[in-house]
Amino acid sequence: MHGARGFVGDTGAVMPPVYMTSTFASGNPDGFDYTRSGNPNFRLLESSVASLEGARFATCFASGVSAITAVVSSLKAGDLILAEENLYGCTYRLFERVFAKFGLRVEYLDLSRAENWAAIREGRPALVWLESPTNPLLKIVDIAGIAAVAAGVGSPVLVDNTFASPYLQRPIELGATLSLSSTTKYVNGHSDCLGGVVATNDEAWRERMVFAQKALGLQPSPFDAWLTARGQRSLALRMEKHCANALELARWLESRAGVRMVSYPFLPSHPQHGLAIRQMSGGSGIIVAELDCDQDRALAFCRRLRLFTLAESLGGVESLICHPPTMTHASVPAEVRRKVGIGDGLLRFSVGIEDAADLIADIDGAMREVIG
Repeated sequence: MHGARGFVGDTGAVMPPVYMTSTFASGNPDGFDYTRSGNPNFRLLESSVASLEGARFATCFASGVSAITAVVSSLKAGDLILAEENLYGCTYRLFERVFAKFGLRVEYLDLSRAENWAAIREGRPALVWLESPTNPLLKIVDIAGIAAVAAGVGSPVLVDNTFASPYLQRPIELGATLSLSSTTKYVNGHSDCLGGVVATNDEAWRERMVFAQKALGLQPSPFDAWLTARGQRSLALRMEKHCANALELARWLESRAGVRMVSYPFLPSHPQHGLAIRQMSGGSGIIVAELDCDQDRALAFCRRLRLFTLAESLGGVESLICHPPTMTHASVPAEVRRKVGIGDGLLRFSVGIEDAADLIADIDGAMREVIG
């Protein structure tokens, strides 16, 4: 709440201003020179995010993909990333269609299964890449367990913490080297700007992130950094409501005919439910459900909804619905999608902070009309 205040001069402003400047006079007391190399709004956001993450350092970027680019660009040709097989589609696309051209190697495994952790000891990867919960299947990965194995062979661990948010989960405290988030989602929470952040306790990684921010031009705009810091102030209240609504909807969906599968970390039916309640303080606001229908009817259901907007993103105060096979994971080959469990009827609900009864009524009406 109070971490993103500062640089108010003699005004006494409760909210800091937006420093919409590209250039600073040389020799100023705060050491700013050019916004690509730093800006007061960046510093305020980074200090408050670091506090939320329980980390010494945080570096902000223009988007979640910019944050991913910053981390991966610090590796070199021939390095191996050992990644959880269920990843955000744009992460997969960056690995396979951008960085593969520069000699980076990526191997994918189901890292929710402890028997696969031996690959960390054997491969000694330059980086272990995790999501927990994963996008879109909501698998929960044992961050502390994997971090302990990776530490034994000197491999750093990154956790994409976007779906949980630092309010519900702190990967650094669980042993991860890096915690990455698309702040576009829950941290900002209002669907009005893009942003990304990488938090760490490791000074060498901090230096790599600052270098990437400047050298690759991955910095956000001052206004987007200001908006993110503004949105972050209400994170606790929003996440409590997201979690409560999502749990109520998930329980209802489990009882609804026409639904093949419901996945939500805080449902007892979730395969990693026990781990989820140990690792997270709430289940977050994302539900995954597979309807008993083909792709065309799944999309027709989405378009029939009134309170859930069919859209790519998540984590805002408004409810959204996404069809991963044709949206977030369309860049992933169909055979790869199906192998990891992304079927044609799979839907991802980003549950907002509206009235839960209204949301249930909206879903029920659409299902009666389209599914039966």
